Amino acid sequence: MADEKRKDVQEVNISNEMRTSFLDYSMSVIVSRALPDVRDGMKPVHRRILYAMNDLGMHSDKAHKKSARIVGEVIGKYHPHGDSAVYETMVRMAQDFSYRYMLVDGHGNFGSVDGDQAAAMRYTEARMSKISMELVRDINKDTIDYRDNYDGSEREPVVFPARFPNLLVNGTSGIAVGMATNIPPHNLGETVDAILALSKDPEITINELMEKHIYGPDFPTAGIIIGKSGIRKAFETGRGSITIRAKVNIEEHANGKSTIIVTELPYQVNKARLVEKIAELVRDKRIEGITDLRDESDREGMRVVMEIRRDANANVILNNLYKHTSLQTTFGVNMLALVDGQPKVLSIKECLEHYLEHQKVVIRRRTAFELRKAEARAHILEGLRIALDNLDAVISLIRNSKTTDIARNGLMEKFNLSEKQAQAILDMRLQRLTGLEREKIENEYNELMQLIGELKAILADEEKVLEIIREELTEIKERFGDERRTEIVAGGAGFFEDEDLIPEEEIVITLTHQGYIKRLPASTYRTQKRGGRGIQGMGTNEDDFVEHLLSTSTHDTILFFTNKGKVYKAKGYEIPEFSRTAKGIPIINMLQVEKGEWVNAVISVHEYKEDAFLFFTTKHGITKRTSLSKFANIRKGGLIALGLREDDELISVKETDGTKDIMIATRNGYLIRFEETQIRAMGRTAAGVKGISLRGDDVVVSMEIIEEGSRILHVTNYGYGKQTPEAEYRRINRGGKGVFTCKLNEKTGHVVAVKAVSGEEDLMLITIAGVLIRIPVADISETGRSTMGVRLIRLHEEEQVATVAKVDKEEEVEEEVAEDGKAIEPIIDENNNEE
Repeated sequence: MADEKRKDVQEVNISNEMRTSFLDYSMSVIVSRALPDVRDGMKPVHRRILYAMNDLGMHSDKAHKKSARIVGEVIGKYHPHGDSAVYETMVRMAQDFSYRYMLVDGHGNFGSVDGDQAAAMRYTEARMSKISMELVRDINKDTIDYRDNYDGSEREPVVFPARFPNLLVNGTSGIAVGMATNIPPHNLGETVDAILALSKDPEITINELMEKHIYGPDFPTAGIIIGKSGIRKAFETGRGSITIRAKVNIEEHANGKSTIIVTELPYQVNKARLVEKIAELVRDKRIEGITDLRDESDREGMRVVMEIRRDANANVILNNLYKHTSLQTTFGVNMLALVDGQPKVLSIKECLEHYLEHQKVVIRRRTAFELRKAEARAHILEGLRIALDNLDAVISLIRNSKTTDIARNGLMEKFNLSEKQAQAILDMRLQRLTGLEREKIENEYNELMQLIGELKAILADEEKVLEIIREELTEIKERFGDERRTEIVAGGAGFFEDEDLIPEEEIVITLTHQGYIKRLPASTYRTQKRGGRGIQGMGTNEDDFVEHLLSTSTHDTILFFTNKGKVYKAKGYEIPEFSRTAKGIPIINMLQVEKGEWVNAVISVHEYKEDAFLFFTTKHGITKRTSLSKFANIRKGGLIALGLREDDELISVKETDGTKDIMIATRNGYLIRFEETQIRAMGRTAAGVKGISLRGDDVVVSMEIIEEGSRILHVTNYGYGKQTPEAEYRRINRGGKGVFTCKLNEKTGHVVAVKAVSGEEDLMLITIAGVLIRIPVADISETGRSTMGVRLIRLHEEEQVATVAKVDKEEEVEEEVAEDGKAIEPIIDENNNEE
C-alpha cells in the first residue's frame, strides 16, 4: 500500500519549483492585472467593467443603473476578484480629478479631492460616458479578438477597438512584480494632432512632436509643470521626473498685508492633507509669517487662502511651502505597457506608433467585416433579381412543388442559384413583386456593388486606411477635445527661478546663530570711518546674533558646512532676499539639517576646478585637505565632508590651490603657520591630521590662507583689532603649539577672528545685538605681534563682537560722527598705541 502511494508522489527540487511558480505568478500579475495594453491603455479590470456595462446596455444615452449591478456582472462573469477592488476601480473612472476624460458617468457620491471615500455601491449609480462609447465602438464588427473568461462560460474582449489613444489621454499607474508603470494623462487634442502628424510623416522626431503637437502631460487637476527637461527625457526614454506645482496667486492689500491663494493642485494631491501639513509647519514654526489658513473651496472651484503677516515676504513663504509641502510634487514617469503581451518601456513616439498600428488593424478588420456583409447581401439580391426576371417560371415551380425542400432544390437546379438565394426567394413577400419594390432591389444592388468596390479599394491601399483613421480621430477631437489645463513654464536649477533670467550681481549673505538666513545687495552697506557706531545690519531678538557673513554672487554655489562635518549646497539666488532690518528665514526651510546640527562654515564656489582644494580645520586643531571636485555632486540631504572625532566640531573651511601657507589661530592668542603641502590630499570622509597642538582649554577660532606680503588682522570680542605683517610669523611644521600673536587683557577680551588681509578690503564687524559696521582695513593700525591694537567699534556695556568678515572695498561716502556731533578721533593709550 505504501509503495502504491509513493508512485503517486512526484519528487521535485523545491528551489526550481519556487522559481517556476513565482515566475508563473509574476507573469500572471503583469499580463492579467497590473499593466495596461499599449493599444487601448486599459488593464483587464477596466476593460471588463466597460465591457460589462456595454453588454448590459448602460450606454451614455440610457438611464443610470445601480453600481452594485455593474459590479455583480463584472465579478460574476469576467473578474473573479473582490467586489471592492472592482468598485474602487469604477469609482476612479468616474472622478474628474483622477481621469482627464472620465470613462464612467457617475451619479451620486463618488469621492472628492479631499480624500473622501465614495458612497457604497448600493447607493451610487453609473453608466458609460460619451467618450467611453468610442472605446467600444465597432466592437461587434469583428474588429478585435475574444477569449474565454475565467471559467470558460463567457467570452471577453482581448482589447478594445479604442477609437482614441486612451493610454496617453488618461494615463495609468500600476505595480506588478518587479516592475511598475506610471503614465501621466495628456490632452486629447494634442495627442490626436501628434498621431495625425505621425501618420503623415513616420520619420517625425520626438523633438518635433514636442514642439508642434504634444507639449507635455495635461493633468485633470491642472497645476503648473516646471521645466521641459523632465518631459523631454520621459518622451525620449519612457522614464523621467516631472515637477508639478499648484497654481497660486499672491494678492497685495492696501494695508501692506498679502494673501496667498491656491486655486489648482498638483495631480493626485489630497487637499485636506495639504492644509493639515501647512498648519503643522506653521504650528512648529518651520514656516513663519502665516497668520490665518482656511479652505474656501466650493462648487465653483478650489480656493485655499493663507493670510501673510505684514512684515513677511509672501514669495519667500511660498517657496518654503513648495519645498516642504505637496504644493510642489514630482511625478515619476515610467511608460511601461504590454506590447504583444510583453512588458516594455516606451517612448512617446513608440506609444503613438503602436496605437496607429492598432487602428490600422481595426480599420482593416472592420472593412473586411463590412465587405463580407455587403457581398452576402449582394449575393441575395442577385438571386432576387434572377427570380424577378423569371417571375412566371419561379411561381409555377413553387406552386407545383409538394414541399419547401423540393421547391428550394428546384430553384437551385433550374436557375443555378445557391441555397441561400433559393431560400431568400422562398421567403420573399408578394409585395416585393410590385414595380416599385423591384426598382428598390435594383437600386440597393447597385449601391452595394459600389460599396464593395470602395471597401476592396480600402483594403488594397494603406493610405486610404490612414485617411479613414485621420477622419475619425479628427471627429473625436472635434467632439471631445478641450483646452489644455496644465500650464508648462520654464524652470531653472532648484526651480526657484530660471538662472538664465537672473542677473549676476554681488550679494551679501548673513546667517544668524539661531539659523536665520537671508541675502541682501552688497550696496546695502555704506563704508564708514573707523570708530563709528555702525548701522543696524539686521533685526534679531535678544538671544540671536549674526554668526556668518559672506560676500558672493547670485550665480555662485554656496557650500554650507555644519558642526557635524556635513556639507549642503544652494545657489546664491535661491537664498531669499530680505530688507536690511528683516530677520530672514530659518535655514531648515532651505537645507535638510538634522536635529542638533548647525552651520558654522560657509564658502562660495564659482566653479569646481580640478586643481582646487578645500582645507578643513576643527575646534581641536585637526586639519584636512580634500579636492574640491569631490563636492560637485551634493544631494539634497547633504554629504559627509569630514569624519569628526568625538567631541570635535568643524569650525572653518577654505578654498586653496594646494600651494598656500595655512594659518591657524586660537582663542587665547596663539598662531601657527605651515605649508599646505605638509598635509596630503585625503578622501572626502577622512578624519584628517593634527594641525596645531592646543594649550589647556584653548580652542581654534580661525583658519586662514596666507599670501606673501599680506598682513594678519586680529579682532577681539571687545572690539579691538590690529594688523601685523605676515613676515613676523615664520613657517614651522604642522602640529606645533604656535607663537604668541597678540596682547590680551580684560580690556581687549579674547580673540574672535584672525584674517589674512592685503589692505585693499573692507572689514565688516557684527555684534551680538546685530549692529554692523563696515570699515576699510587700511584704516586699522599696523603693529607688532605683542601689541594690543586699536578700537574698531564702540560697544555698549555687555555688547560684544560676534563675527567678522572681509568684503570688497567700496568708496567712502561719509564720515561717521559721535553722539555729540563731533568727528571721532583716535584714542591714544599710555603706551602710545591707538585704541
